[in-house]
Amino acid sequence: MSRITRDDVTKAVSGADEVTIAQIIGTGATVDELAEAQAWIANDEPMMNSGRPLATGRVRELVDILTELEPEDDDPGEPGPAVSPSD
Repeated sequence: MSRITRDDVTKAVSGADEVTIAQIIGTGATVDELAEAQAWIANDEPMMNSGRPLATGRVRELVDILTELEPEDDDPGEPGPAVSPSD
């Protein structure tokens, strides 16, 4: 299996900047390992439920890198209505 190329990364990871692309290539991962990392990010619960061990090695590195590209879930968004104390 050959190492992942820049072209492989740009096809598989939309919105990746040059630094992220370099980090992914720098792991020495293969296309299959990148696909596995993406599967972990998209479907971690079903993969764990099927008895798969947690991602390790290069796949774990890729998961960490790709997670940084994900939007934050704890974005506060718009403030809610003000609540006044009851008398």
